Amino acid sequence: MKIMVLVKQVPDTWGERTLDLTTGWVDRAATDRVIDEIGERALEVALSRRDANKGTEVVVVTMGPAECTAALRKALSMGADSAIHVLDDALAGADLGRTARAIAAAVSGTGFDLIVAGNESTDGRGGVLPAMVAELLRLPHLGSLDSVELTDSTVGGLRSTEHGTATVHAALPAIVSITESLPEARFPSFKGILTAKKKPISQLSLADLGSTFAQTPGTVIRQATAKPPRTAGTITVDSGTAAAELAEFLIAARLVPSPPTR
Repeated sequence: MKIMVLVKQVPDTWGERTLDLTTGWVDRAATDRVIDEIGERALEVALSRRDANKGTEVVVVTMGPAECTAALRKALSMGADSAIHVLDDALAGADLGRTARAIAAAVSGTGFDLIVAGNESTDGRGGVLPAMVAELLRLPHLGSLDSVELTDSTVGGLRSTEHGTATVHAALPAIVSITESLPEARFPSFKGILTAKKKPISQLSLADLGSTFAQTPGTVIRQATAKPPRTAGTITVDSGTAAAELAEFLIAARLVPSPPTR
């Protein structure tokens, strides 16, 4: 079985995130860059399958600038067998549509059985990329799984709904996205760190993707404005009227409904 795992390098979750006001893009140089945690959990799903089935091949896939190589090397040190890096300056600032088309083009024809991704990245939080890739590849998509059950021919799991849980399944090949309910990723071992340097990373440009990548217009950001600084909040001192003042504040902010009028 061959499992492809979509990973993404993002600004450190614990750092302050800012926009480049010239381009309107996330300023990725303003903080440390790491593999998105949900992508690491997706990788753990694939590695756990390989632990139980030694013939499983795990390939990580990303799209991004040259700095993303560090993220791929970490994924390789965790246990992935190889990596695919879609790298082209023409893809800088690509929106979800162009990103999905590039990734779909990169993995098409590779003979995979399953693609595993996180349900949403911590920087963009679009939450639709796995479904868009599935649509482009005309494959079934099981989204936001809280658990994954994988056999040689099917994939399934539990998905939380507003009314409980739903059990879903599909025949392979397929694409699934997982939530933070899945286990945390393993740490790279010392041996894994050493062997990661020898594992192959295939770099693909738009020219390499060829006719399988459909050139489509992307989103254009015309203006970006910095978030205004936070202002001091309202302080209420209880002098016997605090409850009334609090109620008036909540009503004025439309956080509670206004009292009915007679």
